[in-house]
Amino acid sequence: MEHVKIIAQNKKAYHDFFIDETYEAGIVLVGSEVKSIRAGKVSFADSFVSVKGSTAVLENFYIAPYEKGSYFNLEARRDRNLLLNKREIDKLRAAVERKGYTIVATKLYFKHSLVKVELGLARGKHAYDKRNALKEKQLDREAQRAAI
Repeated sequence: MEHVKIIAQNKKAYHDFFIDETYEAGIVLVGSEVKSIRAGKVSFADSFVSVKGSTAVLENFYIAPYEKGSYFNLEARRDRNLLLNKREIDKLRAAVERKGYTIVATKLYFKHSLVKVELGLARGKHAYDKRNALKEKQLDREAQRAAI
């Protein structure tokens, strides 16, 4: 059994998008950033993934500066490289260019001792899709309450 500790989830991504496929990627970090992540000081707000050349980059992802760090702390919203296979990067690039997909980060977690990001290949939802999803969620809740 794999040891996975979820640090943060991007619930807004599941509300705003249909997630068709997911990928697991490593992320290039500095030691003080890992300590902030362990403390849970991260935010997915306004973050997205872009493919630049032969690398995937997580942009605008917020990791709070480590409070016990020195003046060497890095910028909180800097671009961070993602570690994916070339085949996976090519597949993501093709989906974004041809089919109108977006790549969003959906989860941040520790797998063993490594920080991993779950990426979702996503299509945008319309307002009526969001309303239908909320209705279904509410009906499920009511059914569970009735079963109890």
